[in-house]
Amino acid sequence: MNRTARTAAVLLLALAIGSPAPAPAQDEPAAPAAADEAQALVARVMEALGGEKAWEATRYLHFRFAGRRTHWWDRYTGRHRLEGTNQEGQSYLVLHDVDDRGETGRAWVEGEPAKGEAATELVKNAYAAWINDTYWLLAPYKLRDPWVTLSYDGRETVNGVTYDKLHLSFEGVGLTPGDQYWMYVHPETGLVDRWAYVLESQQPPPTAWEWKGWRRYGPGILLADQRVQPEGGRELPLAPIEVPDELPDAVFESPEPVP
Repeated sequence: MNRTARTAAVLLLALAIGSPAPAPAQDEPAAPAAADEAQALVARVMEALGGEKAWEATRYLHFRFAGRRTHWWDRYTGRHRLEGTNQEGQSYLVLHDVDDRGETGRAWVEGEPAKGEAATELVKNAYAAWINDTYWLLAPYKLRDPWVTLSYDGRETVNGVTYDKLHLSFEGVGLTPGDQYWMYVHPETGLVDRWAYVLESQQPPPTAWEWKGWRRYGPGILLADQRVQPEGGRELPLAPIEVPDELPDAVFESPEPVP
C-alpha cells in the first residue's frame, strides 16, 4: 500500500439513512447473511471497478472538481498540485505533499508567492480540498481503508432497482470523522450507482447523489465523472478526468503552467 493510501481521510460530505430494506421477493436471491457480507460486497465492487491490481497500478490522477478547482495528484509519493479561483476572483496555486496534512507547502495568488498566514491558509485549504474532492471521485476504491468501519445495511429499492447497501462510518480520522455514508451497489454491474450521507454537523434526512458516467481509464480502472442529485437535479461534475501514465516532476515542483 502506498503511503498516501495510509493517510487518506474521510471527506467533507455525509449521507443519509435509507428506509428499511424491504423483504426480498421469493424469486430474489437471499441477501448475504454471514459476518463477511459487507466484505463480499466490497470484493464485488472492486472487481467491477477493475480490480486491486489496476488500482495499485494507477499512479497519477488529474481531474476538475465542480468546475472550481483542478487537481494533479501523485498517489505514490503524495505530491499534489491544486489550482483554482478564490471568492475574489483571483487565481491561486498550491504545491504540497498531502502526507504533511497541510502543514507545509508553497502557494501563489495571481502568480505572486503567498507569504505568512495567507500561505499557511492556502496550503491547509488545499489539503482539505484534496480530502473532499478525491473522496467524491474515489470513494468506492477506499472501502478497504483500515479506518473505515463497514457493515451490510440490507437492500433498498430505488427507481425499480433493488440495491445492496453498504454503511460506512469512521473513527478518529479525517477532518470530519462523524460523517456517515451509504453506498448503493447495483445488483448487475457491481458499481456504486448512488450514495447518501449525513455529515457530522447535520441531522437526517440524508443527502443522496447518483453516480453517472462510468468509463475506463489508465490501467483499467473505472471512474464516474458526474454526480446528480435526484431531487432538484443539481449536478456536480468531476470532468475532465485523466489518468496519465506519466507526469513531469515540474507539475508538482514548479508554479509554471502545466503543459
